[in-house]
Amino acid sequence: MKVEQIYTGCIAHAAYYLESNGEAAIFDPLREVQPYIDRATADNAKIKYVFETHFHADFVSGHLDLAAKTGATIVYGPTAKPQFEALVAEDNQVFEVGNYKVKVIHTPGHTMESTTYLLIDENGNEHGIITGDTLFIGDVGRPDLAQHVIEDLTQEKLANHLYDSLRNKIMPLSDDLIVYPNHGAGSACGKKMSKETTDTLGNQKKTNYALRADMTREEFVKELLTGLTNPPGYFPKNVLMNIQGYESLDTVMERGRKALTAQEFEFVATETHALILDTRAPEVFAKGFIPNSINIGLDGSFAMWVGEMITDIKQEILLVTDKDREEEAIIRLSRVGYDHTIGYLAGGFETWQAVNFEIDTVERMTASELEASYSKEPLIIDVRKKSEFDSEHVLNAVNIPLNELNLRFTELPKNQAFILHCAGGYRSMIAASILKSRGFEDFKDVEGGMTEILKTTIPKTEYVCPTTLL
Repeated sequence: MKVEQIYTGCIAHAAYYLESNGEAAIFDPLREVQPYIDRATADNAKIKYVFETHFHADFVSGHLDLAAKTGATIVYGPTAKPQFEALVAEDNQVFEVGNYKVKVIHTPGHTMESTTYLLIDENGNEHGIITGDTLFIGDVGRPDLAQHVIEDLTQEKLANHLYDSLRNKIMPLSDDLIVYPNHGAGSACGKKMSKETTDTLGNQKKTNYALRADMTREEFVKELLTGLTNPPGYFPKNVLMNIQGYESLDTVMERGRKALTAQEFEFVATETHALILDTRAPEVFAKGFIPNSINIGLDGSFAMWVGEMITDIKQEILLVTDKDREEEAIIRLSRVGYDHTIGYLAGGFETWQAVNFEIDTVERMTASELEASYSKEPLIIDVRKKSEFDSEHVLNAVNIPLNELNLRFTELPKNQAFILHCAGGYRSMIAASILKSRGFEDFKDVEGGMTEILKTTIPKTEYVCPTTLL
């Protein structure tokens, strides 16, 4: 059976391409749809359907643009209420894609409209299941996201729905089916996802904690809800965009592709109060940047951290990027709904330096320098996740996870020097840039973060909850 997984690692997302006899279908496409169109064109195929497993929270789907450009029909599972033209299928409804069949299996739990698609080949043999966020490799979808959009859909209600969907709809299927999930490790849509992106259903029945044959409903609900962290703040906003619709990516790209000289960039930044987003590597950013700009490097979990740290999804954004990476930045912003890029600094940061405009820097230190000064009992702020901190941290360090920084920055002292670090330097530079924009100056960032600190003799300890920062 000709089914292809198209995986995008930066947001741990899997779309799927199905083609038979000149007809194609795309499952859960990303915002930029031209690669899917090109893929179908290479097969001399017409995209007939865009199948959506649910209203996604962690990215803005490309369903509307793909349908507009190809004439494809958008398909959702039962109970979906999209605010645009789409086909809402019935449970067990069958669609034909060339000689293949796609069967709708309604599997509520992650969301109420969540649907699994059973793939059937030209000989009538069941090949695999495209599970969306119902079933991952090693995990199942978290049931607490829909409550942020519809208050009555509590995580307990959805967890019970998911238990029934898995037991009554998924687990009775053949063990040799291939499981094709929507996400892999790194996604915030689950908590124990494997790095593997496909597996057989039979192996998942043996290894996935949520599919234990002897698991009671009560055990399932308890295990599923234990250890859930707060979802990123942009999730509900992406859900609404996927339900209500959005501007075409072509329009978003046209608005963002405005090349600005340093003088024009400064003028626009002043007149619009746009956020200056610098997407260069942390170690490059630290050596020099436009004052008040925020660093979130493209070569990291860019979209996720944009969604976490830029609270207004409609915020106007001006970009500073490495040469020829501005379009990549605009696209990756759009994947999580940040559609209001209004221009970029032509020629990159070097053009800002060339006209002698003001620049700022972040002071850094090596782990060895931290080791040498540790006897002076510096205040150390660890911006890693709480689970990372609990596992191992520097003795007497204080944990303020990066995704909590916007709410907790007032806990940081402006009259006392402190030291920032994360695991490798990516997150701590995001934190450093935000703190700089808020007037903090007397701090240093540790190059290489905890990875380098672990090579020193600096004392480490298990979690001790600090009572105060000062």
